[in-house]
Amino acid sequence: MRRRIILLAVAAALLATSLFGVPLAIGVASYFAQDERTELERTADAAALSVADDVFSHATLPRFPVSEEDTTGLYTPEGTLKTGNGPATGDAVVERARSGEIVAGDVGADLVVAVPILRDSELQGIVRVSTPHTEWYQKVAVSWLAMAGLAVAALALTWLLAARLAVRVAGPLEQLSAAAARLGGGDFTVHAPVSGIVEIDQLAEALDQAGVRIGDALDRQRALAADASHQLRTPLAGLRLQLESALDPPGQDLEAAVEAALTRMDRMETTINDLVTLANRPPEDRGVIEPENLLRDVDAGWRSLLAGQGRRLRVDRQASGRPRAAEAAVRQILGVLLDNAVVHGRGTVTVTTRDSADAFAIDVADEGRGAVDVPAMFTRGHSGAGGSGIGLALARDLAEAEGGRLQLSGSVPTTFTLLLPSARAGLPLEQ
Repeated sequence: MRRRIILLAVAAALLATSLFGVPLAIGVASYFAQDERTELERTADAAALSVADDVFSHATLPRFPVSEEDTTGLYTPEGTLKTGNGPATGDAVVERARSGEIVAGDVGADLVVAVPILRDSELQGIVRVSTPHTEWYQKVAVSWLAMAGLAVAALALTWLLAARLAVRVAGPLEQLSAAAARLGGGDFTVHAPVSGIVEIDQLAEALDQAGVRIGDALDRQRALAADASHQLRTPLAGLRLQLESALDPPGQDLEAAVEAALTRMDRMETTINDLVTLANRPPEDRGVIEPENLLRDVDAGWRSLLAGQGRRLRVDRQASGRPRAAEAAVRQILGVLLDNAVVHGRGTVTVTTRDSADAFAIDVADEGRGAVDVPAMFTRGHSGAGGSGIGLALARDLAEAEGGRLQLSGSVPTTFTLLLPSARAGLPLEQ
């Protein structure tokens, strides 16, 4: 790329120099030709004036001074050399001067000027002056060499500037290309360097943002796989146990077991839809939730499951406000807390909604004894008895993503509290 930038810059400079220099060179040559002709006409006029009186009086004509460059001769009106230097018989320029006008033209390698000497409009003689084009050639050659030197200097300067520009432009682009290659290789933390060139920096910023978005999307997909595995493991295990229990002993009525299995499958389908929605939605996409809908889902989904273990579910609404969050996220958080109460808790499970300052609080409590190591229980990879180490960590992440907070608010009985921004406040809670 650097080579192409240099070649393009030099080619553009060469074209511009040619478009400007060729007409200028032609103009310089024309100028020197005109200047030489004017000078020769002046010399011929002076020579004609110096001999005009002698020609008119038919006196003895003086000899013209002999020059190494110019030749001067006086010709009769008939075109015959009378005195001075020149061809014995007048050439074409002398012939045209017989009309009474000053004539200039090229004869061979010489520039010739013929000036008529007139008296009462009658031709008395013709002065012919000639000079070789050598001096004109020399002047034109020197000028053209100077112009060529300036053109070479301009091209050299253009090459130097283009080389510097190529480094200035190609360097950041090469770094940007390397960053793009790293991004394509899976390094989503790559950052393109700042070059100081607005357009390239805008492209680098777009690449950085793309890397962040791709990384976030990939993290969401990975989290979706892990979260779905965790959220579906317990319902699937319960469904399997329920179906196995329905088959033992053989011959019993399976209608109730099938209905319970369908209910569990509906819950799993809702879980999958919620996780997919949360994985693909923008983080700021939040709405106002109707608490009655949440509590109705809790009652429908968990009461029968707890009843199968000889336990009770109690739902108590004390709040007058409404939370601002994604309903799918809150549903999954409650699912994790209730699943935790089913697997690790004891006795009656109580779900309570209440107002807490500018927050909307949901308490999930059972009659068991909570864990002592509170920070560890919210860490991914930590596993309690029979746990996978993902559930509570997932719930806390979802709560924080919604601008809320999840905490263990009591150990005896075990009570988890989910705090969400109230629709009246609409602001994230301080962590």
